[in-house]
Amino acid sequence: MAASIEFGASPEGVQGLALKRANRHGLIAGATGTGKTVTLQVLAEAFAREGVNVFAADIKGDLSGCASVDTTPPAWAAARAAEINIPIAPEAQPVVFWDVYGELGHPVRTTVTEMGPVLMGRVLEATDAQAGALTIAFRLADDWIKAGKNEGLLLDLNDLRALLTYISENADDIGKQYGLVTPQSIAALQRKLLQLEMDGADRFFGEPAFKLEELTRVRPDGKGTINVLASERLVQSPRLYSAFLLWLMSELWEELPEVGDLDKPKLVFFFDEAHLLFRDAPKELVNKVEQVVRLIRSKGVGIYFVTQSPTDVPELVLGQLGNRFQHALRAYTPTDQKAVRAAAQSFRANENVDVAKEIQELNVGEALVSTLDEKGAPTPVARTKIRAPNSHVGPILLTERQALMRANTAGRAYEKAVDRESAHEILGRRAAQAAEATAREEEREAREKEEARASRTRSSGSAAPRTRSTRNSSGGSRSTAIERQGGRVASGVMNTIVRELMRGILGTPRRRR
Repeated sequence: MAASIEFGASPEGVQGLALKRANRHGLIAGATGTGKTVTLQVLAEAFAREGVNVFAADIKGDLSGCASVDTTPPAWAAARAAEINIPIAPEAQPVVFWDVYGELGHPVRTTVTEMGPVLMGRVLEATDAQAGALTIAFRLADDWIKAGKNEGLLLDLNDLRALLTYISENADDIGKQYGLVTPQSIAALQRKLLQLEMDGADRFFGEPAFKLEELTRVRPDGKGTINVLASERLVQSPRLYSAFLLWLMSELWEELPEVGDLDKPKLVFFFDEAHLLFRDAPKELVNKVEQVVRLIRSKGVGIYFVTQSPTDVPELVLGQLGNRFQHALRAYTPTDQKAVRAAAQSFRANENVDVAKEIQELNVGEALVSTLDEKGAPTPVARTKIRAPNSHVGPILLTERQALMRANTAGRAYEKAVDRESAHEILGRRAAQAAEATAREEEREAREKEEARASRTRSSGSAAPRTRSTRNSSGGSRSTAIERQGGRVASGVMNTIVRELMRGILGTPRRRR
């Protein structure tokens, strides 16, 4: 095994990276089109040759070329090899392709629980209030799991959506124990989950979950494996991309054992478009990255950030990056000039190199390089021509990629998604049962009301004839009385008439008297 890997040559001679210090992390920076991807490929295949596993996010598809070789190297590669006297030894490296969306590689999945509320909040671009609601949701799920309730299993987006619905419907009770959750926050999170699902990210959450042993598995031939994450589509969702990379770093830090300083790393990460990790990131997240970068080296892991400018990386993180490859920067604007000054100040001085001047004059494929020596001290900066890769430069054909995927038995185990019973199914069933019970209760109450109404109707029907009979009887009595009274009046009138007639008749004799 070599003590270092050769990556190029400077006026001082061949430049190499000490394997023992490769876990002190690194930075590959430079403007677009200056050769960062080739530098990444050179380092990746060199690590793999020395038995170091590699994980690299592939933004443009170029890193797939590590799996193939050119029978005739391109002209620029042959010219570079002759110029720096480092010959090309055509060789393909073992490559495994992964893809969050399962299109250009084997599916990579994790569960919602493993992602956690902080990273999930970043994926959803949650506000403070929404992040608080997520924290409560995850805490409730944890408490359920501790109590032996599987409704706390958050495996996919459907599970999280079901839990948020449950919290919304039981906000008063949950608020008393965990804190206030507003309907507005829950509704906003539900909308964002729907958008995330429409973007295809639902394929990232679920089972079988990705096993970290895929990245640390040792090959029988002693070579390292280059694990390539197809990121052409993933990078179009920057929040998901950054959350995925941060999750992967965190998982490695938490699960890998302490190994101290090894003769070579167990695993090296290359994170392209690294600025996306830190764009709009909250301070607690940046602190988490800094902590992981600082401590993960003791677990045999090296992390290399690939970005356009050193200023894309927070100062706390930048200070942990011992191996630096600075390609050309353009100083067209005040911001660009600031970046140039920052890059120049980050290197150990070399009396033969005017960093601030030469950083703007570097040709494609050249870089200002400073690495850590065997004692851990940074070497003086050197203007270096990066060697040509031994493998194919540029993307391979889709048919070649698919053939390699079919040949990888470990990767095929992830092809079929598994949907076991979790929060979505259990809470959905509970809600259905509650709805059914409510429907039965409403039906019973409606039936009782109808029976009571019918009973009152029957009672009213039997009392009505008696009332009418009373009214008729009373009416009959009144009629009879009137008739009797009329008869008495008529009789009285007749008697008066008779008396007057008789008086008139009898009055004659009195007058005769």
